[in-house]
Amino acid sequence: MAGLGSIGRRHLQNLRALGEHSILCYRTGQGSLSEKEFDGVLNEKDLSKALLYHPDIAIISNPTAIHMEIAIECARSGCHLFIEKPLSSSLEGCAELMSIVRENQLITMIGCQFRFHPLLSSLKNQLENGRIGRVAGARAEWGEYLPGWHPWEDYRQSYSARRDLGGGVTLTLIHPLDYLYWFFGPVSQTKAMISKIPSLRTDVEDDYTEITLRHRSGAISQVHLDYLQKPPVHMLVVWGEKGRASWDYHAGSLVWVDPTGAESRETVPRGFERNDLLLEEMRHFLECVDGFRNTKIPLEDGIEVLKIASEALKSN
Repeated sequence: MAGLGSIGRRHLQNLRALGEHSILCYRTGQGSLSEKEFDGVLNEKDLSKALLYHPDIAIISNPTAIHMEIAIECARSGCHLFIEKPLSSSLEGCAELMSIVRENQLITMIGCQFRFHPLLSSLKNQLENGRIGRVAGARAEWGEYLPGWHPWEDYRQSYSARRDLGGGVTLTLIHPLDYLYWFFGPVSQTKAMISKIPSLRTDVEDDYTEITLRHRSGAISQVHLDYLQKPPVHMLVVWGEKGRASWDYHAGSLVWVDPTGAESRETVPRGFERNDLLLEEMRHFLECVDGFRNTKIPLEDGIEVLKIASEALKSN
């Protein structure tokens, strides 16, 4: 494992829950884990020394701007790769990493856990089965007050708020771009407007983003992202010729409306929580490595979604 911040800690806990105990951590010591949480875990502060252990897989969850250099070194050593979203802070190195992955026949996965959300999976399946007819478009909204994410630390020093670490709301909250790509396919045109929220005092330009995408399938989707809203909002509306569907993450609901106005509702299973998504994505990755088969979110998808985000930032 490379990177033991908040999400790295979660992955470590989930690996243990899945029965994985032969774990090596490459860490700088700046993460949020207590030493007690490292009981039974090997530690190295030098990547080259860590790779001398010949790990089978590498889980890369350090700051976004450092993903690529670590991923390339691990891939050269033959590690299957789980890389937290987003793949990187720029497209630099993507072609090289792809070449190494193909040459070494590695299994790869990008950590976009919303592809494992039961209601988004249901939505995708039913859209493909024509429940609301031909899809015209969709709008995703995700707003969440950045200072409240990790109250135990100065949010301005987190990667989300720092340009040098690959922060900014467009990359940090890249999930809607990923699941819209998953739903509607490749994008042929991207337009965006971003703005800075002075009161947040971050180091990034995009505290607030509006993005419009034209998919090659014909659908037009929009994405709103911000570091401002409280309480948080995360939802998706899809419009079709025969009705619409509305997903609300915080309400745990998916509501279908037909042309007569009649509604039907789906909800998440009782006891559902965010970590279920992270646990399921890690289970999927480990099973794919064991079975030597492609994951649901391979490196190719990570590169395509990063291209969309990069084009959005450039178009502004």
